[in-house]
Amino acid sequence: METVLTGHRTPNPGTHDLATPVGAPDRRPSDPRSKYASPPFDEQKQAWPGLARQMSPKPDHGEESYKGSGRLQGRRALITGGDSGMGRAAAIAFAREGADVAISYLPDEQPDADEVVALIEEAGRKAVAIPGDLRDETFCRTLIEQSIDKLGGLDILVNNAARQQTFASILDLSSDEFDATMKTNIYAPFWLMKAAIPHMPPGSVIIGTTSEQAMDPSPDIFHYAMTKAATTNYIRGLAKQLASKGIRVCGVAPGPIWTPLQVSGGATMEKLRDFGGQAPLGRPGQPAELAGIYVRLAEDDGSYTTGAVYGAAGGQGYP
Repeated sequence: METVLTGHRTPNPGTHDLATPVGAPDRRPSDPRSKYASPPFDEQKQAWPGLARQMSPKPDHGEESYKGSGRLQGRRALITGGDSGMGRAAAIAFAREGADVAISYLPDEQPDADEVVALIEEAGRKAVAIPGDLRDETFCRTLIEQSIDKLGGLDILVNNAARQQTFASILDLSSDEFDATMKTNIYAPFWLMKAAIPHMPPGSVIIGTTSEQAMDPSPDIFHYAMTKAATTNYIRGLAKQLASKGIRVCGVAPGPIWTPLQVSGGATMEKLRDFGGQAPLGRPGQPAELAGIYVRLAEDDGSYTTGAVYGAAGGQGYP
């Protein structure tokens, strides 16, 4: 039996199965309803962009659980927003699958980024950390140049970084905030892809992090939802355009996932207390639960999958 308290998980170590080789990872299924903490959660607030290490409970990015098997051996990946959330989960998984990984992040997120770099290096792979603001077109071009230079090439680009802030009314949303959201979520992937595509060989893949918000927008983050609808659209449109170059474009559409976006202005305290409780599984997802999706979309075995958006929303949302 497994007991889950607010913000904590106490796993059952179980007994050794004589049919399972000693040292082999335990692949027995777990109950998805109680695998991680469920609401109510403690009220908590951080200044944007927030740090995963200061959240309660701390998100699981697969630090202890993700086991690699060489599925991305020799690959070279850049992940924006790779310090926390789905970006961090993807970075850990990619490295443990054999890829060298560059991550970008805001300078304020350096403590989280340092942890990711250590985890990538612990997996025996090259880690490249490049801080900067994706709202700056020049930085986006520099990010691609430095990633290619330090990794020796680039064949996986994950456009994951995003800005999300909650506003009850459009009348409260300033032009500056709207502009910051559009530049982070839409302009930056545009700039990054334009700079990267000429250097990406056939077999490369671009993965965008979209959201269930693309199809079912919440009223208090409608401007964020707009950007996710655009992300879903560019994934499907660009996949058709780049097929002739042998470059695949896919997406991941999470539902409520426990990341610093929520505690740094992306959700009200009222919504945060019950975050994820509306999902049929009764809890928010953890970044670790999406790591394998990013790997599946990036690995060469998925070579006929392009223009696809893979959902993970705990039983709600689209696709």
